[in-house]
Amino acid sequence: MAKIKDRDTLSIVSGLIGFTGLILVDFASKRAGISKRSYKEAAAGVFVSKSEATSVRGKTLGLIMTAAVSIIGANIIVKRMSQSGRDKLLSKGIVSGITMGAIATALPSLAPQNKVKPKDAASNLSHVFSNIIYGLLTTVAAAKLGHDSLYDVPPQNDYLQPTEQTSEQQKLAPAAR
Repeated sequence: MAKIKDRDTLSIVSGLIGFTGLILVDFASKRAGISKRSYKEAAAGVFVSKSEATSVRGKTLGLIMTAAVSIIGANIIVKRMSQSGRDKLLSKGIVSGITMGAIATALPSLAPQNKVKPKDAASNLSHVFSNIIYGLLTTVAAAKLGHDSLYDVPPQNDYLQPTEQTSEQQKLAPAAR
């Protein structure tokens, strides 16, 4: 399988993969009655009235805006992994998802016209879980679909010799023997 060599293309692809997981989990949570406000309704509520945010056009706007934020978040994840490597994907994905979700949730909440933001704990916890799924899927997709050259950046601290191998170097060491 051909790997993606461009960081922006990788961000779009991995961001949309993470976005799909986020929307599916959010849909299941809303359908199960756990969440009172879907992610797309909350996103649309930043731009339009409460009644418009729950309409088909409003939900479409919310999906588009959530996808855009997902791609921007994926771009940050790809850049961070370029600096820190592709190991420990589980922890990197969870932390990235929670961080991106917190930022994406906090900024629209500051908008005074946002009347659709969820106020109950269950909805907010559902959104946090959706963000964790987004972070995991985006991080794993970026790691697996990205070409090795995207992660071969020179160290930021090149005046000191490393004292131990990275986990990626340790994995390659037995194969080199």
